[in-house]
Amino acid sequence: MSAASCLLTEDQFLCSICLDVFTDPVTLPCAHNFCIKCITGHWDINVLCYCPNCKERFFKRPELRVNTFISEMTAQFRRSSQQKSSEQQATKPGEVPCDAGRGARVKALKSCLVCLASYCNTHLEPHLTVSGLKKHQLIGPVENLEGRMCTKHDKLLELFCKTHQVCVCRLCTISDHKTHDVVPLKEEYEEKKAELSMREAELQQMTQDRRQKIMEIKRSVELCKTSADREIEEGVQVFTALRKSVERGQAELIETIKEEQRMKEKQAEGFINDLEQEIGELKKRSAEVEPLAQSEDHLHLLQSFSSLSTGPPTKDWTGVSVHPPSYVGIVRRAVNRLEETLTEKIMKLLDTELERVRRPTVDVTLDPDIVQPILLNPPVPRYVNSY
Repeated sequence: MSAASCLLTEDQFLCSICLDVFTDPVTLPCAHNFCIKCITGHWDINVLCYCPNCKERFFKRPELRVNTFISEMTAQFRRSSQQKSSEQQATKPGEVPCDAGRGARVKALKSCLVCLASYCNTHLEPHLTVSGLKKHQLIGPVENLEGRMCTKHDKLLELFCKTHQVCVCRLCTISDHKTHDVVPLKEEYEEKKAELSMREAELQQMTQDRRQKIMEIKRSVELCKTSADREIEEGVQVFTALRKSVERGQAELIETIKEEQRMKEKQAEGFINDLEQEIGELKKRSAEVEPLAQSEDHLHLLQSFSSLSTGPPTKDWTGVSVHPPSYVGIVRRAVNRLEETLTEKIMKLLDTELERVRRPTVDVTLDPDIVQPILLNPPVPRYVNSY
């Protein structure tokens, strides 16, 4: 059985006309074998009757009978081929199938530009072993092999016209493209392939440059975010300090006004205490004078009059009054102090910004409408005399 398996792989079990496993094989008088349909079809087309392999002529068409031995061996070979085909990878969408296979579509391994057919590993074997077929040009599996034929002359497109930038056959070079610059297809292929390689390198470089630019932009975004966070932090610190200054100035203003109010209240309380004390003395003297004024005792009245005729010592309150305090200018002076604090903060910020402009750590685009007036006319702190 092992010997039979070896014989099943021999070339004599392949028809040299259809290039497939024999179907109803017949043997000619010259001992060459063909499919009965292939050889009868060949003789029907040709006037002369001869063997396609050795060219031996037969003056009378031989009587053909199926060679049972070869037919049985062919059946075994076919079963073996089908088993191998089933083990081979079936075609997937987008893959080229074998044109010689029957039944399940098997993935093609090569395409023949002479036969205009694609073959799997099994059916490709004759092109690798038969001397006549070994000269055929094999390429990777491609579809639409008919598209490689000249539509005008039905010949293989094996040349390239540089003048019109089209693929042509040899008959085209003696007609429409006779005076044109025509080169072999492979030569133009190598040239175009080199150009594509250069173009691919350029595209890869352009892609790399753009990836680099993306990284650069991302780094810039990170720097922008860091700068923004820093500016926000510094801005919050400045405005927090300003808010505290405003709150402190407001508290000082309120305290100053309340202090003035307390002083006036204390002064008024002093006046009221003195007046109440004098009122007490006057009431006491009045209590002494009233009984004496009603006395009928002449001697007693005259004797006591000298001591009661004068009142107790008192202050002249005619010009004494409590005037409301004057708060004129107190708010303005508080605002002036805030203005001085604000101007000091502005000068510090300006010094920091000018230092950044002189020594930028990143690419900075300055607005001339903002920077130029600051550089030419920096703000000058103003100090207002408080009174």
